[in-house]
Amino acid sequence: MQILLCYSTDVTLPRRYPLLFNPKAHGEKAQKAAAFIMERATRFALYATSSPAEARDLAAKFAADGEPCVLAAGGDGTLNAVVQGLVGSNTALGVIPAGTMNVFARELGIPYGNLHKAFDVIEAGYIREIDLFQVNGAPFMQMAGLGFDAMVIEETTWESKKMLGPLAYLLAAAKILGEKPPLMKLRTAEGREEEGVAVLAGNGVLYGGQVPLFRMANNQDEVLDILVFHEAGYRLVMDSITGIARGGVDLAKSVTHLQSAAFEVTCDEDFPVQVDGDLLGRTSHALFSAMENRLRVIAPEHPMVSRFGEAMNAFWTWTRKMQGKS
Repeated sequence: MQILLCYSTDVTLPRRYPLLFNPKAHGEKAQKAAAFIMERATRFALYATSSPAEARDLAAKFAADGEPCVLAAGGDGTLNAVVQGLVGSNTALGVIPAGTMNVFARELGIPYGNLHKAFDVIEAGYIREIDLFQVNGAPFMQMAGLGFDAMVIEETTWESKKMLGPLAYLLAAAKILGEKPPLMKLRTAEGREEEGVAVLAGNGVLYGGQVPLFRMANNQDEVLDILVFHEAGYRLVMDSITGIARGGVDLAKSVTHLQSAAFEVTCDEDFPVQVDGDLLGRTSHALFSAMENRLRVIAPEHPMVSRFGEAMNAFWTWTRKMQGKS
């Protein structure tokens, strides 16, 4: 008996999105992301990355090949690595939020708690162009920090994050609150000068998840919102909390708010620098500037509420929950 095998040439294959992910990621969110990816595996061309450098290089290759979009599954650190590869290209970033904080996804209104809805945003294909900045040549899409908050990230080990999640950062912060940080000097391109023990630069409203730290920030206004903290230790923390309670951390007397597209920070000692929640390293001179090209991101066309309003609601909900546990 002869068996005839027939192949149809009219089959239209579904589009497969290049999806970069870290196969070593652990935790509940990482497990949910893995299950989601396997459930929709026919829609993805999967690329497991072994390091941020490999994620950057793969993204750069896709961009050079003219790929219209590249998806990244992970947190803000993973997204930052992919963005480094997309800089200067027309390739759009698609976000599968699978990290601990997912600050960038929250900022853009991407459903960070529902991967199926996040994928629906990608399928809709609306492109939003946002400002992109750099510090000492390292791009960042959400925020960067010098001094205290970078010290917290520097002190937080991978093992503690794996075991404790966001609590690991609080424990690291408590550990260094009593230390005396070096005084940093800031000068903007417009000539404004300030001194402080910590500097935060925000391209968007949110910081650390759902905290609306940069209330006047807009990632399409071509400037960074800069917060200079003049007090260290417990005073820094209490003034920040008090400021947020009043409507903005910049309202605290020990915090100065600036806006500029470019500025530099110098110090007699090396200080730590973080970009999008990952430690960049230490330096005594940090130079911030806008990048020539904007970043193209697939995002909801019509977010239901403003990022600041949503963040404030989430922040106070979290605060009430914490008070209930105490």
